Amino acid sequence: MTETLTEERKTKTELIEKAQKAKKAAFHLAKATTAEKNEALQVISAQLLEEQDFILAENAKDIASGREAGMNDSLVDRLTLDAARLETMANALVQLTKLNDPIGETLEQWEQPNRLSMTKIRVPIGVVGMIYEARPNVTVDASSLCLKTGNAIVLRGSSTAINSNKAIVQVVRRALEKTKLPVEAVQLLEDTSRETASQMFKLNDYLDVLIPRGGAKLIQTVVQNATVPVLETGAGNCHVFIDQTAEVQMAIDIAINAKTQRPSVCNSCETILVQKDWAASHLAELVTALEEHDVKIHGDDAVQKVSSSVDPATEDDWATEYLGFEVAIKVVDTVDDAVEHINRYGTKHSEAIISEDAPSVEQFFNEIDAAAVYHNASTRFTDGDEFGFGAEIGISTQKLHARGPMGLPALTSTKYIVRGNGQTK
Repeated sequence: MTETLTEERKTKTELIEKAQKAKKAAFHLAKATTAEKNEALQVISAQLLEEQDFILAENAKDIASGREAGMNDSLVDRLTLDAARLETMANALVQLTKLNDPIGETLEQWEQPNRLSMTKIRVPIGVVGMIYEARPNVTVDASSLCLKTGNAIVLRGSSTAINSNKAIVQVVRRALEKTKLPVEAVQLLEDTSRETASQMFKLNDYLDVLIPRGGAKLIQTVVQNATVPVLETGAGNCHVFIDQTAEVQMAIDIAINAKTQRPSVCNSCETILVQKDWAASHLAELVTALEEHDVKIHGDDAVQKVSSSVDPATEDDWATEYLGFEVAIKVVDTVDDAVEHINRYGTKHSEAIISEDAPSVEQFFNEIDAAAVYHNASTRFTDGDEFGFGAEIGISTQKLHARGPMGLPALTSTKYIVRGNGQTK
């Protein structure tokens, strides 16, 4: 009993101490100039490349542990860093320096009849708490976006990526020591227990917002249990709907790309809906193309008739985020049916229609409830970099404050500046 209490105190002590340091750092960080923040991002970028051997060696430990524990290939892919991915992460920091700094931006300005001057500006949120699973790239993305927007961050990654995350944060903090930004602005919780996460959910005195990033279970746990305000990112049960008028090769190419280009991420396609007339002529081609890419298909009766290797789709399949080389396929009669299916089973993330019929496209755009809706393009483009935001801290599927890829503006709040000349009420 005494040992348990001691461990709980240690856990709470680390959390509180690091959250306090982050809150203090946020005060100083909010005053940093754009030039100071951009310089720091450049230094961090260079430091990541300079110490890539150290980072990759620590990442290799996590990969080995993951494989020993039976981690599936999809999760291993999310966990894995290599020289190319590190270079991409470093380049993203440089790209962030080229984006406008939203802090201090004037959003609205007007004068009241009593001659009070009103100005609404963007300001930092303060301290961001980030809870995420086995994706060490998030450690860099989240830290850099917070630094650019004048926010401090408390990171709580998963145990499966602890060596990678510790290495990255050590490198980031060594870089910050060379800059005018506070080193304490980036904090990593090394205790990855559920108890720490639960305590973090309720750390209202120090955290201004929580952002969960990972599977549906993690996200819902945070949403349902946190008293700190939550910016909800969502799981991605994304769809591609092939309409009657879809160009055949375009439809197949987009479906293949959306499913196979990187199936372990949230904007990959999990269900393909095919209009019955297009299916009558071209469904076999689509199924063959998917099978040639080693995609396991779960299909309705019509799809099963096309190939003996297709498994019968269950109700669960329509709601499953496979995150691997699996897909569900259903033949539907109309755009109405596709819309109904997507709004029932989708997660409000990314949905695509392949069509040459303008009214069908407009109906899809107007009636689909999702953060990003595509016409004749892959769902794989729902990404901060692809949207021109630089790195992203997550993809919001909620409707308040921010929706879709969350770049710099999503990490800001607002303040009203009111100027008068003696007015009283």
